[in-house]
Amino acid sequence: MELFPPVPYPGWSDTLATVHRFAQVVGRVRLLASPRRNHWWNVPFHLSGRGITTRPMGLDPTFTIDLDLLDHRVDVSTVAGRRASFGIVGRSVADFHGELQTALAAVGVHGVDIGSARPFDLPDSDRPFAQDTEHATYDPAAVTRYWQVLSQVDVVLEEFAGRFSGKTSPVHHFWHTFDLAVTRFSDRVVRPADGADAVTREAYSREVVSSGFWFGDPTFPEPAFYSYTAPEPAGLADAPLPEGATWLERGGSHLAVLPYDAARAADDPRAAVLAFLEAAYLAGATRAGWDVEGLACRDGITDPLLRG
Repeated sequence: MELFPPVPYPGWSDTLATVHRFAQVVGRVRLLASPRRNHWWNVPFHLSGRGITTRPMGLDPTFTIDLDLLDHRVDVSTVAGRRASFGIVGRSVADFHGELQTALAAVGVHGVDIGSARPFDLPDSDRPFAQDTEHATYDPAAVTRYWQVLSQVDVVLEEFAGRFSGKTSPVHHFWHTFDLAVTRFSDRVVRPADGADAVTREAYSREVVSSGFWFGDPTFPEPAFYSYTAPEPAGLADAPLPEGATWLERGGSHLAVLPYDAARAADDPRAAVLAFLEAAYLAGATRAGWDVEGLACRDGITDPLLRG
């Protein structure tokens, strides 16, 4: 399989809208059943060999929800061996929401109430998942391709993560924004903006450079790699970026963007993505006064004997 196969946003936008909401339904379970960690690191999904997973959560019982994006099923299983499963092709969000609650009850999970859950930061955030019969488009081939691209990007982001020895998030899949991200921290405490919500306050309580990939949305209808620095230092958008990348003004700040198709067109797509991520990181870190040399790491090795 080629590295970074085509995944044009217009070709699967309706399916993406459905799957995004499926993920948010499962994400609400993860939010309620997992022990809280700094910067909400407990909430995102991780990739598995067949799709995406919540990882184990809960204690009575301990259970996991896996989205198998090859067979297009949801598996809910406990460490005691109880399991419930249902197919997701042809289901509306309301159907998915109801089936997931039934599956949770079937394996003995009773303390997680998502009955009135609603989408987060989506146009239909006022409508409960239980009432959403609108979003029901599901193209299995497109969903499998999404997971395959996600898996390839995951490996490249893991390589990028290994070049930094400071505090770093896992490479994880956020269900609210539907992106794959890894974040580097300076550990400099940040005073939150007046009126910032609880999610934002915790996510950005320290200075960060965050990098990742998303599949596009109506405001930016194409997949792309991205990077931003928060808080944004002066002059960030003046920093040069590799060919094909640009600074995009978005929400009062600047996002470094490398379109997915620009990376695909490069002679070495992997190297092009890594060069972009490194340039965007250096643009933010140097202007924010980070110890760039001291935090650098070669090939994931910090042991001076191994580094030679």
